[in-house]
Amino acid sequence: MMDELKRQLVLDTETTGLEPSQGHRIIEIGVVEMIDRRLTGNNFHIYLQPDREIDAGAIEVHGITNEFLADKPRFEDIAEELADYLRDAEVIIHNAPFDVGFIDAEFQRMENGLTMESLCEVIDTLVMAREMHPGQRNSLDALCGRYDVNNNHRTKHGALLDSEILADVYLAMTGGQKSLGWEADDDKEGDSITKGIRRVNREGLSLRVLKATDLELAAHEERLDAMASSGTSPVWRQDALTD
Repeated sequence: MMDELKRQLVLDTETTGLEPSQGHRIIEIGVVEMIDRRLTGNNFHIYLQPDREIDAGAIEVHGITNEFLADKPRFEDIAEELADYLRDAEVIIHNAPFDVGFIDAEFQRMENGLTMESLCEVIDTLVMAREMHPGQRNSLDALCGRYDVNNNHRTKHGALLDSEILADVYLAMTGGQKSLGWEADDDKEGDSITKGIRRVNREGLSLRVLKATDLELAAHEERLDAMASSGTSPVWRQDALTD
């Protein structure tokens, strides 16, 4: 039954700048829907008139201009539709505090009492990636490279495009299918196989240890003598002195 399957939304926004506290606004919202880890085509995509200038730095990122947005609706015009779309879903966002902060700020301007927390559950793939890959770059582009997700067509940021790419990355991160195929009736076993780790049975195995020959040991000592004469204290001999 459809209502028994998990409804997930992958969301991204583009904005006039970086801080909603400085009056910056949302200018694009892109969301793709997945049911049972498959795209449904029931997407939400809208451009918005922000009633303020877009920062030059932001235009360099997403390429959206005030001229393009001049005839677009305002957030208050689509807020109810967006809230209905998000309600009770699991919403997947990369660097969620940014997008959630902007959407909450837009709701707050309307004084309608809505927040993302009141509407849906949010999963932050940046937090997931940092836990899975500590100490590594975890931008969306970096994750695309790590999980072999094609993003060659991403020359600039776009909310809907980035949501589609993030959906692919999320499925790869969580062990599901990498392809977001539309074949809803094609239930082949290979479409959503969880890739497990193949483990080697080590029982009964013995590792062969190759010891250095007398000639190799002599060459090693000669090398250490050369290092010592140059003023370097070889760590191997330091270890030997402390054993």
